[in-house]
Amino acid sequence: MKEIYRGKAKTLYEGEDGTCVMVFRDELTAGDGAKRAEKAGKGSINAEISAVFMQLLEKNGIKTHFISFEPPDRHVVKRLRILPVEVIVRNIATGSLVRRYPFKEGTRLEPPVVEFCLKSDEYHDPMVNEDIALALGLVDTPEELQEMRRISLKVNRVLSDFLREKGILLVDFKLEFGYDDEGNLLVGDEISPDTCRFWDADTGEVMDKDRFRRDMGSVIEYYREVKRRVCG
Repeated sequence: MKEIYRGKAKTLYEGEDGTCVMVFRDELTAGDGAKRAEKAGKGSINAEISAVFMQLLEKNGIKTHFISFEPPDRHVVKRLRILPVEVIVRNIATGSLVRRYPFKEGTRLEPPVVEFCLKSDEYHDPMVNEDIALALGLVDTPEELQEMRRISLKVNRVLSDFLREKGILLVDFKLEFGYDDEGNLLVGDEISPDTCRFWDADTGEVMDKDRFRRDMGSVIEYYREVKRRVCG
């Protein structure tokens, strides 16, 4: 297959009939790629978890780029024009939020906090407001940002309810969006322990990439536990 794009943890290939094949690799990165490692099986775990989440969103009326899961580590997806904006939804204060603002670690955020960020390792994904997003040409209209916000909050409700039943707290997560050939705004990329923060609802144990970022160990073991609860 012809390679279209190679990111930090996934490779995108040209598929058939206007589709793409997204392959999940075993690499783990943090700090805009400054910290790297390879964990055997990580790609297939994330591919399966993300497939379940994407199908869940589709069942709840949220359009995504997902078409099908090809075990062990591939998604067939719609080809998108990805917007250079990341949307972060935060339900509990942790990570960069408590480093940048006077929030206490673990504070529940009601309503959830929504952030728009420039998708750029070079600039370390800075938060942007509507004026900056428009001035940089990240979006064409303010309405695009509002629609991304609306969809993201709906994703948050769907995933939070689903995960709560699995004994997992959805602490925060990142979404990417893009337009398909018909001009529809779709959720793209992945939803996995690489792009979300998950805490065990009973113990508060970290179950996501923070275990790698913070050298907590047992990274793959907790990814597998998320998979067991989500996909089992």
